[in-house]
Amino acid sequence: MNKLSVILFLIVSNLLIFSCANKNNKVVESVQVKDDNLEIYDFKEISEFLNNKDDKVYVVNFWATWCAPCVKELPYFEKVQAEYKDKNVEVLLISLDFPHQFESKLKPFIKNKGLKSKVIVLDDVDSNSWIPKVDKDWSGSIPATIIYSNNSRKFYEKSFTYDELEEELKNFLN
Repeated sequence: MNKLSVILFLIVSNLLIFSCANKNNKVVESVQVKDDNLEIYDFKEISEFLNNKDDKVYVVNFWATWCAPCVKELPYFEKVQAEYKDKNVEVLLISLDFPHQFESKLKPFIKNKGLKSKVIVLDDVDSNSWIPKVDKDWSGSIPATIIYSNNSRKFYEKSFTYDELEEELKNFLN
């Protein structure tokens, strides 16, 4: 995504979210997916997922159903989750889908793809504030991924192949 596309995305998403939000800027608090709640958070709540201090390695991917490169790489994150869950690795998929599409697009997408990794939604209209908090060099383009553990952290503003993702993950496991 080029910078103009990112800027347009941010403007449109802010307008859509703001126009649909109630006075607390919360559009939806939960959406049912496979009899479980789809967890929806603002950035302050999401930041807790980006800073766990335990013995796990976390692979956190920012994505959306409307992002073709994001959808293409999702199976690689699912494979990492399946193959490395016994090695203290946790994959978290943070959706940036539009709030008005949680029911019509995101929820069916999660079900149809059979996603096993934890999926949460970032619903926060102040993207100009939270994007640099994720990483100071992040332009806001997706897909974007953070891999971190207690001692190290790396941010990637790119699409992955499975081999690339696994190679980066192994750097955190060694």
